[in-house]
Amino acid sequence: MGGVLRRYGPVLTAAILLAVAAWLLLLVVLPQLLMVDFSFRPSLPPSKAGGPEDVYTLRNYATLWTNQIHLAIFLKTIWASSLVTAVTLAVCYPVAFYMAQVAPRRRLPLLVLMLVVPFWINELLRTFAWYIILAFNGPLNALLVGLGLYSEPQRLLGGDAGVIIGMVYVYILFMVFPLMNAMESLDRNQIEAARDLGAGWLRIHRRIVIPHAKPGIAVGCIMTFMLAAGSYAVPALLGGPQSRWFTEVIYNWFFEGGNWNQGAAYAFILLILCIAFILLMMRLFRVGLTDIAK
Repeated sequence: MGGVLRRYGPVLTAAILLAVAAWLLLLVVLPQLLMVDFSFRPSLPPSKAGGPEDVYTLRNYATLWTNQIHLAIFLKTIWASSLVTAVTLAVCYPVAFYMAQVAPRRRLPLLVLMLVVPFWINELLRTFAWYIILAFNGPLNALLVGLGLYSEPQRLLGGDAGVIIGMVYVYILFMVFPLMNAMESLDRNQIEAARDLGAGWLRIHRRIVIPHAKPGIAVGCIMTFMLAAGSYAVPALLGGPQSRWFTEVIYNWFFEGGNWNQGAAYAFILLILCIAFILLMMRLFRVGLTDIAK
């Protein structure tokens, strides 16, 4: 704070702090408080608002536990988002390690550019690209049939598999960059010393790389899980009736059912789930907010 004050002066620093505070208050705090207030109130016509029936209640929250269909979708969203996080971690870990510790420094900008360029395109367009790839008559089915793995095209859309594949691709950068950032600070001499002492690659990663990269793993898992659990476009485009996401249920309450109170309760439950996942990752990897901020 002192460095910012010396660099920008008291007037500009105060203006920056005021702008940040206004942004947090108007776009983060107040909408969340309004959502919480909505979630504890019954859905009433405007003529009954503020009347004797307009009281705080837990009925909107209890609906999730009494509606077996919505509860099943909620639980499916939890495990599917966890699976997306695990698959994304498995895919990104070797990529991040190669870029952070193996790739020559002169080649690194090109590798980063190759990762980033596809994400210059809108998320909807990238999801539509996977819709074409996974289509019944799409290139992936044509390749699988051409290689003789299948005798006829398979239904790859409309199920959980297509949604998970699409999410892993859409959110891959949110995993690979935190991992890469954490692994870059690892001294290569530690890896070379372990190899000289006879340690295999599996043991080197288990005893040296992974413990050092725990903050990056925690950040990547947190960001990927939260984005996956809160995604709407990917499951709506790549999924089907049997692979509905909890966000689709929330969307239906707000924009089709017209019950904002029930939608707010479901949205707040999803928010609590994401906060619980953050705390779980921090405890699992034994990292604090300071470690994550690095």
